[in-house]
Amino acid sequence: MRAARTRSQDRILNLLKNVKQGISAQDIYVELRNRNQSMGLATVYRSLEALKLEGMVQVRTLANGEALYSLTQQDKHHLTCLQCGASIPINQCPVHDLETQLQSTHKFKIFYHTLEFFGLCSQCHLASRTAVGE
Repeated sequence: MRAARTRSQDRILNLLKNVKQGISAQDIYVELRNRNQSMGLATVYRSLEALKLEGMVQVRTLANGEALYSLTQQDKHHLTCLQCGASIPINQCPVHDLETQLQSTHKFKIFYHTLEFFGLCSQCHLASRTAVGE
């Protein structure tokens, strides 16, 4: 049985329900201040960590090291450009069967998984080829 959620955790969950994409802890902090629901940045991080351990929130780390938080969703996969940071969602999941197998074999409760491919989008790839004179 899980402990009751704190008011801070509830505020963050409500904010994440209205956000269409991942958001950084810093941006959560700013958005809560804008909504007159101010809390310290350390509280934001602690609340996100507790929600993550509960399986309610997932974190996605971008190539630049920035962590983006969102409500836990099934099968979120992306192609991420290392140059411009564009992130293209992929709708198919090549590892869904593996997740089911691992959960069963290892008696491990999986909340979510991510799959990221890093490289250059078509525009950045074309720009880099042009710059080198290919």
